[in-house]
Amino acid sequence: MKDFFTLDKQLCFAVYETAGEFTKLYTSALQPFGLTYPQYLVLLALWENDGVTAKALGERLNLGTGTLTPMISRMISNGWIRKERSNTDERKVNIFLEEKARQEKQAITQKVSEIIQTCNIELEEYEQLMKQLETLRLKVKKRVPH
Repeated sequence: MKDFFTLDKQLCFAVYETAGEFTKLYTSALQPFGLTYPQYLVLLALWENDGVTAKALGERLNLGTGTLTPMISRMISNGWIRKERSNTDERKVNIFLEEKARQEKQAITQKVSEIIQTCNIELEEYEQLMKQLETLRLKVKKRVPH
């Protein structure tokens, strides 16, 4: 295994390259809507559970406030979402979908679906990849420190 420490043998690099290709793929699908890939992830999270706190949204997406706050501001400016102070706890800010996000959901998800289909990933393969990636993520997250 003398060539194990070459770039092409590194799992981290393969994941990095694949993530980059997915970002390019999604960018091309989302560009007509004026959305970035991270903004699309915000919409996906809110389509699942609208009206969550900014903190909960950041936790769901694994994004810090330094990344999430300016993104929320841009999405508010572009009419995708709004934020409101909680009636029960003024320290909390809830993030809600605007009508534009509800109206464009079908068109956005259709465009993303179409672009993913161009990759020729079968449903069974997709499900296997998701399972393998989740297993990998958990192994890396729960690694034994040296």
